[in-house]
Amino acid sequence: MSLKNQKRLNLAIFLIWLFHLSGIVGVVLGHKEWFIEKTPLNFLVCTVLFIWIYPMHTSRKWMVFGLFFITGMLAEWLGANYSLLFGSYDYGDNLGPKFDGVPFFIGINWALLTFITAEIVSKFLRGIWLRALSGAGLMVFLDFLMEQSAPDFDFWSFGEEVPLGNYITWYLLAFLFHLVFQKVKISGNYTFSLHLFLVQVLFFGYFMLFPV
Repeated sequence: MSLKNQKRLNLAIFLIWLFHLSGIVGVVLGHKEWFIEKTPLNFLVCTVLFIWIYPMHTSRKWMVFGLFFITGMLAEWLGANYSLLFGSYDYGDNLGPKFDGVPFFIGINWALLTFITAEIVSKFLRGIWLRALSGAGLMVFLDFLMEQSAPDFDFWSFGEEVPLGNYITWYLLAFLFHLVFQKVKISGNYTFSLHLFLVQVLFFGYFMLFPV
């Protein structure tokens, strides 16, 4: 990696950690509403940095990313409007603009998480099926952490408790995404992918252990 690219990578990693750690500190210090309302900004920064560093520089990558975005949005639309696939839930007001009740960032999140978790498992594992099974597992693990804080942060809510069917459907859909990803043989920046995944695990894991 050239010195210029290394500097870009270091800057991107610094920014995603800065934003997430600032969020944790800000919420803990009593500014929960102000920081959580800025979640769309955090999503936007992470997405832009992902596009820049991964990088998203080929039509193949954009076509696959778009496929995951549209499919994820459709699945969430069926869930939010008709209680299909994931169970009965509603989205709150802290995830930015919506299409018929579903935040656009949710569709982006489906695509982005698939790309970074696929890059992580591809570093250590061989074989399409093993990578797809493991990548989907990482996505469901993160979803489990997010579910614990989602109602309190006004992201989304299932009501009483999150149904098991939500995690099963999440895993199956993520598995299909990963199979597609592996079949088209996309690759990106492992280091950035790992940091972006870990910083989200830290953020949501912290608030699962220490709810506010």
